[in-house]
Amino acid sequence: MNIAELAALAAQLVALIGVIVTGIISISKVFDGQRCLLRSEMLKIYYKHQQSKEIRQYEYENFFLLYGAYKKLKGNSFIDKVAKEIKGWTVKL
Repeated sequence: MNIAELAALAAQLVALIGVIVTGIISISKVFDGQRCLLRSEMLKIYYKHQQSKEIRQYEYENFFLLYGAYKKLKGNSFIDKVAKEIKGWTVKL
């Protein structure tokens, strides 16, 4: 291989690395957005029932499905406290 071929190969490698890094950054932003939407939906359920401390079974189940997805996306511990509180509530059919 001559110098021109090595330079071309190096340029292609740099371009490929740039595409990969851009893709990773984009995926990270999507995950951030998903975490935000999940947190928002969980808090909507929480504040709706916070006063009565009673929650319908389907909302309880839905909250913990959202919570599982949130934690898989590396969600923070604030929602852990909310989930712990909801576990103590009365679940109604």
